[in-house]
Amino acid sequence: MCVLHSSGNRITPRLATRYQQTKISPFRNYNSPMGVYIAKRLLGLVPVFLGITLLVFGLLHLIPGDPAVILLGERATPEQLAALRSQLGLTKPLWVQYITFIGNLLQFDFGTSIISGIPIAEELRSRFPATLELTLAAMLVALVLGIPAGVVAATRKNHWLDHLTMTGSLLGVSLPVYWLGLLLIYLFAVYLQWLPASGRISIARTEEPLLGLYLLDSLLQGNAAVLLDALQHLVLPALTLGTIPLAILARITRTAMLEVLSQDYIRTARAKGVAERWVIIRHGLKNALLPITTIAGLQFGTLLSGAVLTETIFAWPGLGSWIYDGILARDYPVVQGGVVFVAGLFVIVNLLTDLLYRAIDPRIQYR
Repeated sequence: MCVLHSSGNRITPRLATRYQQTKISPFRNYNSPMGVYIAKRLLGLVPVFLGITLLVFGLLHLIPGDPAVILLGERATPEQLAALRSQLGLTKPLWVQYITFIGNLLQFDFGTSIISGIPIAEELRSRFPATLELTLAAMLVALVLGIPAGVVAATRKNHWLDHLTMTGSLLGVSLPVYWLGLLLIYLFAVYLQWLPASGRISIARTEEPLLGLYLLDSLLQGNAAVLLDALQHLVLPALTLGTIPLAILARITRTAMLEVLSQDYIRTARAKGVAERWVIIRHGLKNALLPITTIAGLQFGTLLSGAVLTETIFAWPGLGSWIYDGILARDYPVVQGGVVFVAGLFVIVNLLTDLLYRAIDPRIQYR
């Protein structure tokens, strides 16, 4: 059976098959199993995790210091120090310690803290919600303020709003986090006394935590006092931590919007009489979301890894300050387990960001 092309030429069945394959080839992989792509990504993470564990293990053991001396003090006798090192497994060869560490990880056993004696998994369960809550609040500040600022700067190119936005974003990237945090504490906690200076909450909680997220738990339990107190403690750390992502997102949004607004379809939409706000939102911002999503995902993964300076300044009981204290105390299990957990979070966030691309642009294919 022959196919008649729209031009009037006859096409043989063989040519018709080739024509159909060529016609649909750009979209052939749209229905490919998402699980295959995810499986490939997960398999590719195996050498990455091995490299991370090896790097952290090696660098940590190169740092001067002895956990036995930290635990027993400098007045401890050599016999006491040797007995404690043997008890902690520090006298074994490094390769044996590393293999033991990897074997425990495969069983989801992160070990036990040398200093506190608390299992690492238990510490992660208690501290990760604090970091997650702070990260979500900081990213909310960055997204709500950064993307609109970038859009305004792009639509008002060379206007004073554009110069003001770019100057503010430059300051946001340049200001040291510890300096900004101390400045906000002095202004809003010490001078104006509007907000608390540190901590996560000041009210004694009588309810059992549901998820460890104080804002969400208080909403689910209907405790307005805890909700208000937790929100007041969250404002300053979230503003401090969200400053750099906000500035980066504003600059990336401006750059992406300027490129999109110069395209032909934008001029066509305007020529058809589409309202300017819909041109910017539906045709401009929607097509500029890919680079914005990439940067937002990277920033979210970075913040979720634990903001050491912000958590230390505001005495926030999260992963960053916990791992930092573990480094100072030469608590090997804390640092090793914490870094591996953080690396896993970062990888998962990157994978979810890649999967989000398809929702933004259906033309993207996963291979």
